[in-house]
Amino acid sequence: MTRGEPHPEGKVLIIGGGIANFTNVAATFGGIIDALKNYKEGLQRHKVKIFVRRGGPNYQEGLKKMRLIGETIGIEIQVFGPDTHISSIVPMALGITKPMSNGVDSAPNGISAAHKAPNGTSVTSPPSSATFAATVVPESREEHGVVSFAQGAPAQRPWFRPFDETTRGLVYGLQPRAIQGMLDFDFACGRKIPSVAAMIYPFGGHHVQKFYWGTKETLLPVYATIAEAVKKHPEADTLVNFSSSRSVYQSTLDALEIPQIKSIALIAEGVPERHAREILHLAEKKKVIIIGPATVGGIKPGCFRIGNTGGMMDNIIASKLYRPGSVAYVSKSGGMSNELNNILSLTTNGTYEGIAIGGDRYPGTTFIDHMLRYEADPNCKMLVLLGEVGGVEEYRVIEAVKSGQIKKPIVAWAIGTCAKMFTTEVQFGHAGSMANSDLETADAKNKAMRAAGFVVPDTFEDLPAALKKVYTGLVQDGTIKPSPERDPPNIPVDYKWAQELGMVRKPAAFISTISDERGAELLYAGMSITDVFKEDIGVGGVISLLWFKRRLPAYACKFLEMCLQLTADHGPAVSGAMTTVITTRAGKDLVSSLVAGLLTIGDRFGGALDGAAREFSRAKDTGLTPREFVDSMRRANKLIPGIGHKIKSKANPDMRVELVKDFAKKNFPSVEMLDYALAVEDVTSSKKDTLILNVDGCIAVCFCDLLRNSGAFSREEADEYMQIGTLNALFVLGRSIGFIGHHIDQKRLKQGLYRAEQSDIFIEMGNTGISDRVVVRPS
Repeated sequence: MTRGEPHPEGKVLIIGGGIANFTNVAATFGGIIDALKNYKEGLQRHKVKIFVRRGGPNYQEGLKKMRLIGETIGIEIQVFGPDTHISSIVPMALGITKPMSNGVDSAPNGISAAHKAPNGTSVTSPPSSATFAATVVPESREEHGVVSFAQGAPAQRPWFRPFDETTRGLVYGLQPRAIQGMLDFDFACGRKIPSVAAMIYPFGGHHVQKFYWGTKETLLPVYATIAEAVKKHPEADTLVNFSSSRSVYQSTLDALEIPQIKSIALIAEGVPERHAREILHLAEKKKVIIIGPATVGGIKPGCFRIGNTGGMMDNIIASKLYRPGSVAYVSKSGGMSNELNNILSLTTNGTYEGIAIGGDRYPGTTFIDHMLRYEADPNCKMLVLLGEVGGVEEYRVIEAVKSGQIKKPIVAWAIGTCAKMFTTEVQFGHAGSMANSDLETADAKNKAMRAAGFVVPDTFEDLPAALKKVYTGLVQDGTIKPSPERDPPNIPVDYKWAQELGMVRKPAAFISTISDERGAELLYAGMSITDVFKEDIGVGGVISLLWFKRRLPAYACKFLEMCLQLTADHGPAVSGAMTTVITTRAGKDLVSSLVAGLLTIGDRFGGALDGAAREFSRAKDTGLTPREFVDSMRRANKLIPGIGHKIKSKANPDMRVELVKDFAKKNFPSVEMLDYALAVEDVTSSKKDTLILNVDGCIAVCFCDLLRNSGAFSREEADEYMQIGTLNALFVLGRSIGFIGHHIDQKRLKQGLYRAEQSDIFIEMGNTGISDRVVVRPS
């Protein structure tokens, strides 16, 4: 739009879209708004006018944002909601028709206050503040806030009416969002029991899932097989199959073998055509209605909703799908279902039934199958056929009209008349939407339907007017007797959706500040995982991010890794390793064996780091000399943590300690705490050669020097990290490496259950005998 030289008449940008099912429309405009800001000068220079049409969840807020950005950047932006026909903005933008006045109000519940019909008449939507409650019936009972329903009896329905207010179905696959939408629809319609009887999930059946029934909760069972589900629920005669394209074939064949199932909706896209044809022929043989594949499903207002048909509840209520109308439609496109429901609510008394047969080349049922059902249903007064380019199914309906099988008025249109503008054949989205002959073009179909007596408008934009004209005629001759509008239900807003719209707020139960996986890339304390590897920060760098929430100097990261290496293991004889070995030999798993070893870490084994850091830093900070510190600990009858070793001595030093000392003295800015600890060692070792600074104590005092003198921490932060167990964490993490090694070693060696030698245990029972026992008798 901003390339080349400006056109003298300016340019037009059309941002179109149908009524979304679940997409937050306001969120989808975010990128467009950013682009408009970035290309502000170019858009102004080229005199670009923008026309926007959109509907769906939170569309008012989205259109409001688009209108405001136009005012901000000085670009003409006209916005239109679902009260404007989906393609009307095209002739408006091209100047063929005059733009309609269209005010977009932002309502908190996402429902506009009124719709405007194309002829200008106002059709007021039911007030959003009205309340509605499902009728309390004997079939339901409430216990502890959970509503349960009695099992219904199998219903007998005429062939032309597969769905009514008593229809109960099974849902194949765990689809909690779709099922909750079906239950909300049921509650809105005033159904006595939910339309979903149970779910089928082969990979995890035999449990229950919780859903809402209005403001209360109810439980739905989950079974592993279709056979089990129909046995437990003999009233369920409909299957909504959410299986993937890989598994939908077999699951549908299984369902077709059960006489109880009378209708099946196949939602999956990409079903192989061979499988679709086999399902089609078997369903005809079994006299089962197949809707799909590659469909959103269908809806029977006031009765039954297949899956996600109709979108969110605000669209259900705006399109008045909570009660039946008089007009039934059939289309290929599920995406056009919302548009048809919206148009019918604006121009007629609403939808009686709507089916999207799916856009695949071999649908389970076709236009004629449903049109014949509608013709036979006395409650359906008017038919709508929305065809498209490709295929010849519309001609079967034409023949039925010519032969007198269908007598009810039909308003029809075949989408795709623009195909003639292309030099080659174009496939319009669906697998079957491509004309392979002149007979399959949209123009030929519209001409044939008009010749057969269908009401066919001149353009798709004229469809609402055609519907209004036919409907008005049926009302005038008494065929349709409009019923008074009842108050719509007040369905509670889903909390997650309300939170996304900013309508509610909830305090977080947990706070985390070290990592974040929500974006495009995992972050460690704000550093992307890509940068972690690109900069090669190593394990020490990762510890610095996740433990200390900052990048430490290279020598500090190296010191952390050095501590892990030095503390990784100290042989199988120490208490932690031995406990891990014994637990492993008892047949326990890795985690159990590791945890058993870790639970031995404490003041007596490996847990002296925190204590050593605390005591040495306290002594130095209070100005005690090494001798005074040793004397004070002796007077308190306390051992000095970090001092003493079972084997090593001044003459036989622990090389681990030597490595730590050398590294710290060469790399740390200051080792004042280490020097103090070594002075204490001189005092203690003069009494006994093994009272040396051990590896725990050496790591602890060096870590104190690191925290206090690296420049990465304030003194308060350094003291806090010493108090909250960070130093012991180094030992726990490092020694876990060794414990895991011992577990793997024992498993590899296939060592059996360990039992201690009797000689290792001294048992002393004393000289107690029966006569020595004290017997406490009841009073």
